[in-house]
Amino acid sequence: MSLPLGKMQIIDDDETFGLILARAMRKRGHEVLVSQTADEALSTAKSFQPDYITLDLKMEGPSGLVLLPDLLDCAPEARIIILTGYSSIATAVEAIKLGAVNYICKPADADEILAAFSKSEGDPDVEISDNPISVNRLTWEHIQKVLQEHEGNISATARALGMHRRTLQRKLQKRPVKH
Repeated sequence: MSLPLGKMQIIDDDETFGLILARAMRKRGHEVLVSQTADEALSTAKSFQPDYITLDLKMEGPSGLVLLPDLLDCAPEARIIILTGYSSIATAVEAIKLGAVNYICKPADADEILAAFSKSEGDPDVEISDNPISVNRLTWEHIQKVLQEHEGNISATARALGMHRRTLQRKLQKRPVKH
């Protein structure tokens, strides 16, 4: 199923990424606006009424998870996908619970993103790994879960994990380890 043409809002605090993705989506026939902050994203969603929204998970200010319900209030018909370089099981589950239609790990190209908007059913034949998750990845997932439970509060998360706040900040700045 191909994605019908429509209005697309790209929300990402990485200006270069947003511009490149916007250009790719315009070449495919979509009308595109880019937002870099939460306030700009909400204002644009309200006035532009996009059909599709790509939402970065980790941005300056509120996270994409915090912004997601507000975006759906502003543009209730929009299909939203979370696009992130910091994926975790906990954030993927929460994104879907909060109303995202899909969750994609960066790097992702325009065709993968469009396919994610088109997909509305789950795939019971998705590949299941033969190898268990690594200890490093398990640690990353646990940190993300505790961070989510503390609504993104670094200090509260560090206390809950029994580690120094700066240590937690260093761990969060690193890209998540592969499975």
